[in-house]
Amino acid sequence: MSLRCGIIGLTNTGKTTLFNCVSNTRAETGAAAFSSTKSNIGMMNVPDQRLFEIDKFIHSAKIVPTTMEMLDIPGLAKGASHGEGIGNKFLADIRQVDAIIHVLRCFDDPNLAHIEGSIDPIRDKEIVDLELQVRDLDSVEKKLQKLERLLRVGDKDAKHGIDVLKVYKDHLESLQSARSAPVHKDDKRFIDDLFLLSDKPVLYVCNVDDKSAVNGNAYTERFIDSVKEENADVLVVAAKMESEIAELDNMDDRMAFLSDAGIQEPGVNRLVRAAFHLLDLQTFFTAGPKEVRAWTIHKGMNAPQASGVIHSDLERGFIRAEVMKYADFVKLGSEHACKEHGKLMIEGKNYIVEDGDIMHIRFNV
Repeated sequence: MSLRCGIIGLTNTGKTTLFNCVSNTRAETGAAAFSSTKSNIGMMNVPDQRLFEIDKFIHSAKIVPTTMEMLDIPGLAKGASHGEGIGNKFLADIRQVDAIIHVLRCFDDPNLAHIEGSIDPIRDKEIVDLELQVRDLDSVEKKLQKLERLLRVGDKDAKHGIDVLKVYKDHLESLQSARSAPVHKDDKRFIDDLFLLSDKPVLYVCNVDDKSAVNGNAYTERFIDSVKEENADVLVVAAKMESEIAELDNMDDRMAFLSDAGIQEPGVNRLVRAAFHLLDLQTFFTAGPKEVRAWTIHKGMNAPQASGVIHSDLERGFIRAEVMKYADFVKLGSEHACKEHGKLMIEGKNYIVEDGDIMHIRFNV
């Protein structure tokens, strides 16, 4: 399963610096507004210590973590929905992502001017939200016109679609994001083809100075309080410091520097966990002499659907899944021991895969 997250925000908030923390691609940062005119694309390995624990007992040829694609989307400005800055390009790129990582500037730096003249993450969020909402409103209005034409020629479903889209239209005109519109889950089918920008799940990242990395600061406190009704995750990350630490080749050195700063784990780990929670994702494993590998799936997927993430043939020809729980495997130390203790289960098509399952798929095509 390909997972793609887009990093957005006003210019000079530290988006690209955060991108450099988490991605295997290094992008150039700059102090000039709109110095970047295209999105940076990078892949990040999803850290999961369980892979290495499994491999202690298997000694496979390689360990393959699951990955996440990151887009560092160029900085936004007021009027982006009308083409200001590189607005149209910015908004088009957001349509391609599964989730939004919205970076807010929560640090002072006299050498890095803020495009709005002062530091105010609440205001900055409102600017970005408005640009997304304006573009979404245009999309909804065009879809409404299409459904009204279908209604005139007798399309029975068009009337219901119009009612649903009017809810979105009123919500967006009230400066609310589409993701919070009071619409039944089944009725979201009427906007599926619109890829509404403000409907995408969002994770907020407060980018702070080094000394605020552990406890945040006055900016982060105000911002967190302002979004508490959204029930959204907010991370506090010192992106500049973590970007510099990420350049170290030795993992022990990285952890030592983080420990000196009072940080227990890299921001990338926290960001990945938050992204998985945001998108309702989980991980299962396959393990053998060739590789120990992690796979990302949506929670609630059954065994054939999870098998299809590995290869479509496995889903099409699924017979059964041999399943061991991660905790059982690392406790007992082998597949044979799991069998002996009744901890290797044979599951059919209705089995719902759980996080940490170690699976061997039997199939025939």
